Amino acid sequence: MQFEGIARYAPLVGLGIGALLAGADALLAAIALPMATRCGLLVALWLLITGGLHLDGAMDTADGLAVPDRNRRLAVMADSHSGAFGVMTAIVLLGLKGVCLFDLEAMRWFALLAATGWSRWGQVVAIARYPYLKRDGKGAFHKAHAQPQTDWLVGLTALLGLTGVTGWLYPEQGPWLVGTVLGGETIALLTGAWFSGQLRGQTGDTYGAIVEWTETLLLCLMVGLQGLL
Repeated sequence: MQFEGIARYAPLVGLGIGALLAGADALLAAIALPMATRCGLLVALWLLITGGLHLDGAMDTADGLAVPDRNRRLAVMADSHSGAFGVMTAIVLLGLKGVCLFDLEAMRWFALLAATGWSRWGQVVAIARYPYLKRDGKGAFHKAHAQPQTDWLVGLTALLGLTGVTGWLYPEQGPWLVGTVLGGETIALLTGAWFSGQLRGQTGDTYGAIVEWTETLLLCLMVGLQGLL
């Protein structure tokens, strides 16, 4: 089976993950589970579905960036042992996700789809746009088969289509949806650019970090927009 170019479909996989989480959230709400427990279970399920792959990348990236010497960062990131900065990063990411889910009052299903979709779109852009810093690994495979001119269009089309349909069904949420789209795209792009600036390129770990930080920051933004709009 050939998997060349499969990375371009990562945002669609993200939307699938978001749909599973939204379905689980609806089920937990149907049995009247308290909100705090419900959000904790959603974060745990989120971690289970992804196998902790992206969170592990975010932790390794944090450990690497904690080293002042740029020339040693990749070596630290390759170490399988988690350092203090990696552990703290995991706590912050998981904690913020749970708190944001608790604070989201409406359109929770869309928030889950937006977070999981835009985060992986940012990953696709990073694969296409920035140099890869290792000779082998899964990230090198995706980089080698990337088509920079078109890969980003698949996820962008799906995410904009989802937002458009949602806006048609819930016109009163229009400003919030527009803010989410603009925020999702901006956060996804800036997160990838920041990691690339710190390391002069990308690795498989930073691809995971892009996903985790974009998911978390976009959830934070959606909560803030909820209070403003």
